[in-house]
Amino acid sequence: MRLSAMGDVAMTVPVLRAFSQQYPEVSITVISRPFFRPFFDGIPNLSFFEFDDKQRHKDFFGLLRLFGDLKKLNIDAFADLHNVLRSKIIRTLFALSGKKTAFVDKARAAKKALIRPENKIFEPLPTMFERHAEVFRQLGFPVNLSNPKFPQKPEFTSELLSVTGKKEGKWIGIAPYAQYDSKVYPADLMQQVIDQLSENHNHKLFLFGGKDEVNKLEAFAQNRKNIIVVAGKINFKQELQLISHLDIMLSMDSGNAHIAAMLGVEVITLWGATHPYAGFLPFNQKMENALTADRNQFPKIPTSVYGNKKVEGYEDAMRTIAPSVIVSSIQSQLAV
Repeated sequence: MRLSAMGDVAMTVPVLRAFSQQYPEVSITVISRPFFRPFFDGIPNLSFFEFDDKQRHKDFFGLLRLFGDLKKLNIDAFADLHNVLRSKIIRTLFALSGKKTAFVDKARAAKKALIRPENKIFEPLPTMFERHAEVFRQLGFPVNLSNPKFPQKPEFTSELLSVTGKKEGKWIGIAPYAQYDSKVYPADLMQQVIDQLSENHNHKLFLFGGKDEVNKLEAFAQNRKNIIVVAGKINFKQELQLISHLDIMLSMDSGNAHIAAMLGVEVITLWGATHPYAGFLPFNQKMENALTADRNQFPKIPTSVYGNKKVEGYEDAMRTIAPSVIVSSIQSQLAV
């Protein structure tokens, strides 16, 4: 069970894919929101159960109905990959019915030590992938994440091809936004990155974002032929198909980074108030691909685990990541 948010649900996918490959005799049921169903397409022995928080599974009595619905599936063990009130209730009900349960350790104390301004313990914590794998180990299914296998790249439909065009040269995805401002690279510097990358006509850039960000993305693109704004033009499943064909993704510390990584795409991530040491480096990515704000100038970084806390005087921390460094990192990866 993992209900939200998008990046957190995406981080369960590599672990569940590895589980499915290593335990083909075991059936998996993923309980999550309907929007996330496409994440799990193609994983053998995995079925998706839609959590309906609007009607059937709303409020406490809805959770009792959820437990009743799940009992009909003859579940033997329950893995709580969320560890919030809703999942705790379901977990407890399964435990009381005699089923084996395990839950993810969110390491709140260690994360608090990482982000506190004084006496900070600045050292890498276990990744969320390792924490998820530990849940399955406790249930008797150790999962090896060291040799991941990624899904095959799907063929494009004619509808998607009409937006993307046939693949020629290098395809670069750019997701310039995140839920919190403290994780968003300054727009003027992002414009420099996009300008420099688009100068190479062997590159095609795809700009990702929400429907409410279309106008800002169009401003980045400036009607250049090798830049395509996909926001608002394709559905979520088509976005996943497109991302799987990218040669590289540039993303903030956000859901798009985890989606690209779960599909086996190289990701360059930009970090402002947050830091990969909190355990959210995208799956199977190198630490040098995580470009962080300068801690010599901004020693309190990371100031937040999720980016939702602002610290006065740290508004310009991401400006210490030079556009030239980002472009160079992308070009180096594309040359490999």
